[in-house]
Amino acid sequence: MSTDTNADADDESTSKCGASSTESSSSETSTDSPSSKCGASNTSTDDSSSSKCGASSSSSSSSSSSSCGASSDDDGSNEKEVGSTVDDFDAEPGQLSAVGLGPGHPEGMTDRAKTALLEADHIVGYTTYIDLIPDEITEEADELYDTPMCGEVSRTEEAIDRALAGNDVAIVGSGDPNVYALGGLALEILESKGATASMVDFEAVPGVPAAQSCAARLGAPLVNDTVSISLSDHLVPMPEIESRLHSAAKESFTITIYNPWSRKRRENFEKACEILMAHRDADTPVGIVHGAGREDEQVMITELGELEDLGESEIIDMTTTIVVGNEDTYVWDDRMVTPRGYETKYDY
Repeated sequence: MSTDTNADADDESTSKCGASSTESSSSETSTDSPSSKCGASNTSTDDSSSSKCGASSSSSSSSSSSSCGASSDDDGSNEKEVGSTVDDFDAEPGQLSAVGLGPGHPEGMTDRAKTALLEADHIVGYTTYIDLIPDEITEEADELYDTPMCGEVSRTEEAIDRALAGNDVAIVGSGDPNVYALGGLALEILESKGATASMVDFEAVPGVPAAQSCAARLGAPLVNDTVSISLSDHLVPMPEIESRLHSAAKESFTITIYNPWSRKRRENFEKACEILMAHRDADTPVGIVHGAGREDEQVMITELGELEDLGESEIIDMTTTIVVGNEDTYVWDDRMVTPRGYETKYDY
């Protein structure tokens, strides 16, 4: 996954929420603690267990159900409202950190992110993201808690409840916690529980977002004004996405497109290409980065007029980030370049 593409919310798979993922159900977990200190059991057990705040859950390979965290239906697609409130906890709250893992390889993680994870008692996250964390970090955690896709709300509430129960907790995501990720959701759920961010000493630990990590593989396409737009309509209605695409495409922005393609919603990609072509020339440079920083990374520079035909190819999926140049962007020596404007002020 190219960093923060939020496959969590809408990926493509054989899963019941329609997403396809490379997640593994065999992530490294604690083997001596079948029940969590505040919610669902960790991934080391296949049996449902009761938590110390009354919640029970199954293993990470299925949807977790927790009366102390938000529960989810069997298919993980319709999560129920949050459960407990701050009044249900007697402990002195611990710390809650939303940690961005960056592109998905250890070298791409910031030292600050590594430190935050090493200091956490519990690490909570989507299974694929937990698997990205180096073993030397996960082995230091008291507990790991992971869920499959489509469990964003239940997973985030689980992390919050563990913090309210007195544990130092890190909830992880790829890229940056403020870019199509769970940093905002954590604050919203804290508020809904009657808690405050300062109560759990909430901290967002930044990571390198997909736009930046993928742009680095393409050259220098984002040097001037730029916007990011996700094509996932899991949380934002497609008419709003289309309106945003029109607004950005008719201005001189470079555009980074997240979550571009899914067989469940290929029409979104096709519509995006149609809108972009309505405002920009067919020869506008477009950069495509699949799986940035991963073993299956692919990088391609093409033209806008060729983009829609690539929707059926393996290079474009939910792990892909697409960078669409503006009218000044050009390709030089196999690299995308968007001038900043220095050439209008200086001779060089």
